[in-house]
Amino acid sequence: MFNHTNPFFFWKQWQSVPTLPPHLPRLILANRYHPPYVRQCELSQHIANQLCLLDWEQLPHSLSLNRQGERSIPLAAYICSYLLKIDQQLSSFGKLRYFLRTHPALLWLFGFPLPSPSSLPDALTIEAILPSQQHFARKLTRLPNALLHSLLDSEVAWLREMCGESFGETVSFDTKHILAWVKENNPKAFIKEDRFDKTVQPTGDTDCKLGCKRQRNQVTPTKEGTPATKQVRVGEFYWGYASGVVATKVPNVGEFVLAELTQTFDKSDPSYFFPLMNQVEQRLERRPRFGTGDAAFDAFYVYDYFHAAEPSGFAAVPLRDTKAIRSFSEDGLPLCEASLPFHQKSSFVNRTSLVQHRRGRYGCPLLLPEPSAESCPVQHKKWDKGGCTLVMPIADGARIRYQLDRKSPQFERIYAQRTAVERIFSQATALGIERPKLRNRLAITNINTLTYILINLRMMNRLQQSAG
Repeated sequence: MFNHTNPFFFWKQWQSVPTLPPHLPRLILANRYHPPYVRQCELSQHIANQLCLLDWEQLPHSLSLNRQGERSIPLAAYICSYLLKIDQQLSSFGKLRYFLRTHPALLWLFGFPLPSPSSLPDALTIEAILPSQQHFARKLTRLPNALLHSLLDSEVAWLREMCGESFGETVSFDTKHILAWVKENNPKAFIKEDRFDKTVQPTGDTDCKLGCKRQRNQVTPTKEGTPATKQVRVGEFYWGYASGVVATKVPNVGEFVLAELTQTFDKSDPSYFFPLMNQVEQRLERRPRFGTGDAAFDAFYVYDYFHAAEPSGFAAVPLRDTKAIRSFSEDGLPLCEASLPFHQKSSFVNRTSLVQHRRGRYGCPLLLPEPSAESCPVQHKKWDKGGCTLVMPIADGARIRYQLDRKSPQFERIYAQRTAVERIFSQATALGIERPKLRNRLAITNINTLTYILINLRMMNRLQQSAG
């Protein structure tokens, strides 16, 4: 009968334990190498089984978050602790510290330096080992976000290996608002001046910015008695940030995050598109064929991006203006109201747009290059002033935007995948991403990346169980 207090037992138990580099957490060790008090903690074993799927080898050997005079704690221990905070929905670092103090088995699994790893640490030892809640908060701001993205890289590589090359062929993208932890976002707090004056930065968070969340499916009259034809869209103003995500779905398993980006709330939705898709291409080593998003991504370069994939695909995005109709000739020239192809007079480079591109200037085909008719077949009102004109991008995406058959079964099938990113945001909201109790952009950026890493880990566990 074994005795946990017998020193010889522990020497016998630990003499064959593999030696790990100091930058790796002990949770990657097989269960048989765990001390008895770790094996007997069901919660710790559950968390270890979830986190062990991360490729911890991606962590650098020499990077340290400690300054002179601070305790030397491995980087992996901090990352595991932050993932635990999100997983257990602990609202503060004080609660995280208390949770670790009451679950000492996690200290061993996460790689905290223990004087005697084989025996259960006492309360004084735990208190001496654990960083303060202020240290946990400071370390989160020092954590390089690129390092967390290397863990996300490894997750996508694992998923590609499990799902095959078809993984990520269809992606969906969207943004999620994040409220800053400032009194200006609290409607019950007294604000002497205008709480939504963008020139008055909140003192609670010097990084957040003011933005507006549009509600495209809701309208309200500007004042009582205003007719429905003159209603305006509802908008909600916040100080805060926004998280952009590209997700993909694996049938019968779930949704996975391929890329994520956090910016201040004053940035537009289209500004997320190319940074996110660059991440996706690097992780998939190819361009996805199909993409879908809401009307905020109704831009010619979105259609152009997926049209240029090999083999060619398309973007299933609804038109912002459902009344916008434009036809094109077989040569790709836009048609005027008389169904005649416009004459291109010149072109220029638009450098003020979000995406620098070339635009064409088009004129009436009956007057350019030489007059060929005495009147317009449709009696256009601008005939006497030189005929109708048009300025639009020359890129293929500008034409595809109008020619895309949005009632086809293929479009509807791709557009239905848009809910993948919405379900990711639903999970992230349940984990507290919408109202983080953090006060700077660096910390919020890192906690967002860690949230998506955890969501992927949960789906990876599900995929492993279904495959095994």
